[in-house]
Amino acid sequence: MTIETTKKSPGKRLLALDILRGITIAGMILVNNPGSWGHIYAPLAHAEWNGLTPTDLVFPFFMYIMGISTYFSLKKYDFTLSRTCLMKILRRTIVIFLIGIAIAWFGLFMRGILSDASFADAVFNFDRIRILGVMPRLAICYGAGALIALTVRRGTLPWVVGAMLLLYAVILLLGHGFEFSENNIIAVIDRTVLGEKHMYADTVGGIRLKFDPEGLLSTLPSIAHMLIGFVCGDLISRSNDNNLRVNALFIVGTILTFSGFLLDFGLPVNKKIWSPSFVLTTCGLASSFLALLVWIIDIRGYRRWCRFFEVFGINPLFLYCLGAVLSILVGTVKIPYSAVSSGMISIKGWIYEAVLTPLCLGNPTLASLLFALLFVALNWSIGLILYRKKIYIKI
Repeated sequence: MTIETTKKSPGKRLLALDILRGITIAGMILVNNPGSWGHIYAPLAHAEWNGLTPTDLVFPFFMYIMGISTYFSLKKYDFTLSRTCLMKILRRTIVIFLIGIAIAWFGLFMRGILSDASFADAVFNFDRIRILGVMPRLAICYGAGALIALTVRRGTLPWVVGAMLLLYAVILLLGHGFEFSENNIIAVIDRTVLGEKHMYADTVGGIRLKFDPEGLLSTLPSIAHMLIGFVCGDLISRSNDNNLRVNALFIVGTILTFSGFLLDFGLPVNKKIWSPSFVLTTCGLASSFLALLVWIIDIRGYRRWCRFFEVFGINPLFLYCLGAVLSILVGTVKIPYSAVSSGMISIKGWIYEAVLTPLCLGNPTLASLLFALLFVALNWSIGLILYRKKIYIKI
């Protein structure tokens, strides 16, 4: 793993982009860490299958932002696939992917050593580790998207994206892609290539199946998703006039959003299969939201409110990974608690049941939300230390 730390300023940036990145990271940590998965307010839960909730926006928003950031990163190499540029792409792809695997391993390891399993069983859990997930998907999409962007003419990228989404739509329609069943082509490919032990188990309509929302096949539209962000990065760079940037982003955002909603009639918006309509809708909403933030922050100058999110925005992947590790620790490490039959409870469970639920007058859903907010604040406080010391950790 290569982590670069520096105490230098990150330079002149479009602050709105950092804030949007920070909002998505804070959102990802928030929705991943409720006090109880059985008590969640509806907007903070994913759509069970077809449909869209605010929670379904955070990951695709970050994917879109990664596309924009990749544009500015490759611009330093004049969009030329040199040896130096290629090695940077490959190295970063491998590092991000391995971090994702390491987090998955750590979760199994902690659950193993705190159960009846032997230490060797806890350590050597590779036969059942989940291979794909958020970080592996980010890695694959970054690597593949960057290489595609460098090997085709930039003017043809929208056509490449369109072809990828059209191909994926045909595969879904022919392969039962909109069914939550064992016959779904996405699940079939993952079972064949990865094996069920390495897949995520999901439940829809009371039916539980091995179905990975970050599966192999659904990575194809995710790459297209990242490339839409890349194209928007090109759009932003064409002018230093923020008013022109806002107009361009709003136009693109409106076209993509309406296209996605119209396509929903034949190809439902669905995050778990990353449907083409989901790609267009979320990229459109992300473009419009970025335009709004540029107008508020970089044009109108209203910046005080966004300092909280800037902390997350300048060290995004590090704080996301930190949140994942802390989540595993508070969810697995147990302490004595006489109110439960076993006499032991996780740190998370104790905070939720013994502290927050009574504080919220017995309202379990409010207590669950309060835990999530406190967890976000914990990660933010660590990020604040880095922010004040001007330490930027790049993964």
